[in-house]
Amino acid sequence: MYTNLLKLKEYKLLSSRHIISSIIIGLSFIIISCSSSVRYTTKDYSENKSFKNKSYSNLEAFYNDYKTLETKTEVASYYSDDFHGKKTANGEIFSMYDYTAAHINYPFDTIVRVTNLSNDRTVLVRINDRKPDTNGRAIDLSLKAAHEIRMISSGIAEVKIEVLEWGSK
Repeated sequence: MYTNLLKLKEYKLLSSRHIISSIIIGLSFIIISCSSSVRYTTKDYSENKSFKNKSYSNLEAFYNDYKTLETKTEVASYYSDDFHGKKTANGEIFSMYDYTAAHINYPFDTIVRVTNLSNDRTVLVRINDRKPDTNGRAIDLSLKAAHEIRMISSGIAEVKIEVLEWGSK
């Protein structure tokens, strides 16, 4: 009887320790899950400082004297809300309010002039993302760049792409 009583006290002691440790572990998980964590890096992966350090209004003047290295006529589209705030292929965070673009195979940080052939409006963009070669379009512009060449309503446009400066491979 005495041994059964000791076992019962021991069992109650163990179960109360078990309950306390379970509570501590549970609270730890709650505290950890509520704390903020780094979702994306803010590291600047761009090696093309000439583009990033200039305001857009000065870019046309800066790249005005650049010789065109390659010219192609392609179909362009644009991307915005679904990708805004997400990582691009080169590690940056995509902003639909920047002058950037995704291209099938141009190296990252390549600077291109995109001209809408239906209205001759142009925009300079930096390639910072990849796009799949699935829909017959070579380049996806950011919302801001697409707005600049007035292709928002049509969604796609035939464009001339002029490479002004090759990026890093």
